[in-house]
Amino acid sequence: MKVIKEKHSLTMRWTHWINFPLLTIMIWSGMLIYWASDTYKVNLFGYDIFHFFPEGFYKFFNISGRLAEGMAFHFLFMWMFFINGILYVLYTIISGDWRELAPNRRSFKEAWQVVLHDLHLRKTAPPQGKYNAAQRVAYTAIIVMGAGSIFTGLAIYKPVQFAAVTWLMGGYNFARILHFALTIGYVLFFVIHIIQVALAGWNNFRSAVSGFELADAPSPQVAAHEDNSATPNTPTEQTTTN
Repeated sequence: MKVIKEKHSLTMRWTHWINFPLLTIMIWSGMLIYWASDTYKVNLFGYDIFHFFPEGFYKFFNISGRLAEGMAFHFLFMWMFFINGILYVLYTIISGDWRELAPNRRSFKEAWQVVLHDLHLRKTAPPQGKYNAAQRVAYTAIIVMGAGSIFTGLAIYKPVQFAAVTWLMGGYNFARILHFALTIGYVLFFVIHIIQVALAGWNNFRSAVSGFELADAPSPQVAAHEDNSATPNTPTEQTTTN
């Protein structure tokens, strides 16, 4: 027998679904800005192995010559990204949901076991609650990455006005490298996240939209035990005989 139970709150779903288009716009507009100074590449023993990004990439996505447009979009939507992130973090703290999201001392070991299970190299997955260990690590990492993007972005945007932030980020050039690396990390996260959602099935995706999921009803023994546990203890009447 299946029952409907709540899995994700409205605030959690709202911030999640808003964050996806916001981050997409930030990555797209960031590429328009990066085109003006595309200096990063993978170099080994003096030879360029890979360059971010080839000219054909810019032409295919119509990125070339749109620096002003990219800056306008980037500096507008960064505030929406920042506000949405702050609301999400505040909600998880106030609601107590951070307890289900934050990794514990077993999470990193169990996250590896989850990966092995998803790759069909391990028969059983470790026990999980609302989120498994891999999700705990990934979702916490994305929050840290978001904070990193905000601080490195400020260091690049106003290196003089935010001189202290720029210094903390290792200077302008290093802050730009970190900002770029975080963007690559978001893209990889998107790809893995979408694959995981597809593998998890329709019920999991539906819960992220509606907030509810279909779950197996607890057995009568478990339900009875929960009911008894929820009933407050009452003193019993005792009779005495003389």
